[in-house]
Parts: sequence; structure tokens; C-alpha cells
Amino acid sequence: MEHLTFRPFEAGDETAFRELNEAWIKQYFAMEAKDSKVLNDPVEYILRPGGEIVMAMLGDRAVGCCALLPMVDGGFEVAKMAVAEECRGRGFGKKLLANVVECARQMGAKRLYLETNKKLSNAIHVYESQGFTHLPPERVQRSPYARADVQMEMFL
Repeated sequence: MEHLTFRPFEAGDETAFRELNEAWIKQYFAMEAKDSKVLNDPVEYILRPGGEIVMAMLGDRAVGCCALLPMVDGGFEVAKMAVAEECRGRGFGKKLLANVVECARQMGAKRLYLETNKKLSNAIHVYESQGFTHLPPERVQRSPYARADVQMEMFL
């Protein structure tokens, strides 16, 4: 059985990053303008501003990904996390998130933030299992994504 490994985004990963994310977004929601912008140019919208993308690999095949986007408070937003449908339920998401959290620590982040949707109960469980907590209502900010109805954070 192949072993799951993680590595930083490399030139040539653009298609896998876009396809992995489009698959889950289209499965549960609809693509939004901001999704298309970021997924069509992750170098410009994630890496160039100081973010990071972690790719989860089975052999030479990308089966997952997750981005860290820099925030104005010095923290990072955990975004565009995806695991290929045929690989779900195997703990890959939990391992990917743990790797991303460690990456953020190494980048000096003090806080991680994420937005999700209550429909994605498995994802919420993974986030909670890694230490993310739900933002209290008075701290919830308006999201640029129509589907975002859950906001969580974790202090490192």
C-alpha cells in the first residue's frame, strides 16, 4: 500500500489543486467568483502574498491539498482544503490538516482561522479534533463566500 506524503506546492500542481477543490465545491455547493479567481491562479492569490499550499501525495498522485493564506493580523486562513473523494474516510484529511498546522507553526503563525459550512460535518469534526474552536457570534465576520456559515480558529 502506498504511503501518504506531504510536500509544498510545485510548478505543475495548479491543475490538481484546482480539480481537487472544484470537485468538493461542486459536489456540495456552487462555484463562486472568488473560488474561480483563486483556483485559476494560486501562485498569484496564495503564494505570492506569502501563503503556502501543501499537497498530499500517494506516490506521484496528488490526492489532497490545503492552503494557508496570510491574514492582516499575522495569522493564516486555512483554505481550499480538499481530499479526493475516493480517498476520504481514510484519515487523510486529519493528517493533511495536522501537517498544515505544523507548517503554519514553522511560518511563525500565532492564529489559524477557517470558514466552512455546517453541511460539511466530517470536515468540522476534523477541525475540532485538531483543536479548532467555533468563533463566538460577536466575533463572526461577514465572509466573501455565500456558503460560509461556520467560522473557527485555533491559537498556536
